Amino acid sequence: MEEEQEKLIHGDLSYKIIGIVFDVYNTIGSCYNEKYIQGAIAAGMDSLKIKYKKEAQVPLIYKDKQLGKYYLDFLVDNKIILEIKRGNRLSRKDFEQIKSYLKVLKLKLGILILFSDTKVKFVRVLNLY
Repeated sequence: MEEEQEKLIHGDLSYKIIGIVFDVYNTIGSCYNEKYIQGAIAAGMDSLKIKYKKEAQVPLIYKDKQLGKYYLDFLVDNKIILEIKRGNRLSRKDFEQIKSYLKVLKLKLGILILFSDTKVKFVRVLNLY
């Protein structure tokens, strides 16, 4: 397990994040609006003293011109993008969204979290440039 963790990109931090997500799910469930789930996850990160920016604004730039802005659910320790979704499944659009965030920020790891009525699911999304 220790060897496996060393091979994972930001393994220790991502395990802590996933632990918080499962704790939130086990404590409050999934029936709440996404903003309340985000608030609970933020409280969990606060309790573990994990640095993060909630609803971090990221500009999309092309040739020195700002085309628009992205708003991330969480930018954790300037290393991991955490996106929370509520529903029954993740869509291609969800994956494209987090991949574009990773590309703009030149980060290697994003985590997509799905809170459904019956379970919580996470997917690690890699950007290998």
